[in-house]
Amino acid sequence: MTLFDRILAARGLDDQVTRAAFLSPDYDLNKHDPFLLPDMEKAVNRLVEALEKQDKIVIYGDYDIDGLTATAILLDAFSSFGFKNITAYMPNRFKEGYGLTKDAIKQIAENGADLVLTVDCGSLSTAEIELANSLNVDVIVTDHHNVLKVQPPAIAVINPKRLLMDFPEAYEGYVVKSEYRGVKKIYPFLDLAGCGVAFKLVQALQTRLDGLTDGQEKWLLDLVALGTVCDVVTLIDENRTNVYWGLKVLARTRRPGLRALMAVSRVEPESVNARSLGFALGPRMNAAGRLETAQIALDMLIAKDSEVAYEKATLLDEMNTKRRADQDKIYKEALKQAEKYEKDSVLVVSDPDWNHGIIGIVAAKLLEKFNKPTFVLQEMGEESKGSARSYGDFSAADAIRASEDVIIKGGGHKLAAGVTMETKNIDAFRERVNQFYREQSLSLADQQKKLLPIEDASAGIEDVTEDLIEQIARLEPFGNGNAQPIIMSSNLEVAHVRRMGSDGQHIKLDLRADSGLAMQFLAFNAPDEFFVEVNERVNVWYQPDLNEWQGRRSVEGRLLHVRVLPASD
Repeated sequence: MTLFDRILAARGLDDQVTRAAFLSPDYDLNKHDPFLLPDMEKAVNRLVEALEKQDKIVIYGDYDIDGLTATAILLDAFSSFGFKNITAYMPNRFKEGYGLTKDAIKQIAENGADLVLTVDCGSLSTAEIELANSLNVDVIVTDHHNVLKVQPPAIAVINPKRLLMDFPEAYEGYVVKSEYRGVKKIYPFLDLAGCGVAFKLVQALQTRLDGLTDGQEKWLLDLVALGTVCDVVTLIDENRTNVYWGLKVLARTRRPGLRALMAVSRVEPESVNARSLGFALGPRMNAAGRLETAQIALDMLIAKDSEVAYEKATLLDEMNTKRRADQDKIYKEALKQAEKYEKDSVLVVSDPDWNHGIIGIVAAKLLEKFNKPTFVLQEMGEESKGSARSYGDFSAADAIRASEDVIIKGGGHKLAAGVTMETKNIDAFRERVNQFYREQSLSLADQQKKLLPIEDASAGIEDVTEDLIEQIARLEPFGNGNAQPIIMSSNLEVAHVRRMGSDGQHIKLDLRADSGLAMQFLAFNAPDEFFVEVNERVNVWYQPDLNEWQGRRSVEGRLLHVRVLPASD
């Protein structure tokens, strides 16, 4: 059995039929019926009526990339369907915050809107939707975040997570159990991103409206892929299919904005992959909402003129450079503060000068550094806003709910959430989330083991070749639920150690097998245990990749974990 065959087998791809379905997913075969989603029929009926009357419709977006792509999907598709009076409203992170707000609803109503259609938000906005109703504005919610037991009074609330609440016994994770598949009229897969839910609405409308013939919706998959990968939902089931084909669409996208964004990001269209989306295109688009307004990114996405598109893409690139500098400054300050709470199982750090548009990234970096769930807050006078990142069995969203008496509001997902509180309550909140951790009977040591990489296969470095890396590329798109394969190579000698970066925070190792063959391994912002000594012997876990530099290609490893072997080994 070849090394690639062993990798496939480790992922349950043992037989040829299963492998073929995974390596080349069939779009039509894997497309679930959109009318199995809650309230889809109600939403379609209202939108058919809106088209007949040419109602004034406002797409209420969100400032992150999932909301941006969902907004662009609906603007594009609705134009094809023949809607004439349609605009987008992008909330400002710093003035309005996440989701529907009463002030925005009042402004939208004053401008004569008949219908608001949310994307990536709205499931918890009962008061705001009640206000809209009182102002004779209908609301359709499309979302994928946590839901209420009683839905807000919208025309429709299209959210897959409603089914997890209504039929908890029918799902394992976010996938319907085999014994329920086809038995109940429920949607088979619940982990769609906000852009994925918006795309399902488009598919449903295709059954009732002209203008976007069956199959033409595939040209929207470049946007679906971008939002799905960057929102870090699981890349299985329908998500995998949409991203797989979305990358192919993106390689020859018709959108001047995405072509310009790839150009400034130095991404070659013919080689675009999920990593390009997550680490090149996505951060530049998100930079707009983190520093100023997401409208800049939306203007780029929907630009028809190439010069305008390139101007916006260049601005996003510049903003991303500033975002990285600000992020590095905040991270260094947060590191020092985190050391004060080294005994805490959950880190809570705060400062008045930390931009709350960036602190979510810093929380993720602190989690990676300390292997602890982390809340990072900006103190904004009497009120503070924060972002959380978690892992393993600790739910950031549940921790926030357990702290309801000391916060103003909060919510989100298990692994990522947001919270607002009075600044004077930060210490109380810190104590409350750590108390919640203890009440879960979680062992920090056991939880941290969940962060250790698990190899798909063990192999000598002589088996990690360019041919293998080309085979591994067939498993794209990589992301949550379909990670790039991990190899473990054992008993390698440390031949050379090089520190890199302004603070020596990055590392490059030359490791040598007994055969004399050597291979380079790199890690950015490496933890302390990666800084090994020459002549030590190590086991390493890594993701193999190709390094191309000045026309030369070499195989290298993206280092994930290092274990130094005792001298006797």
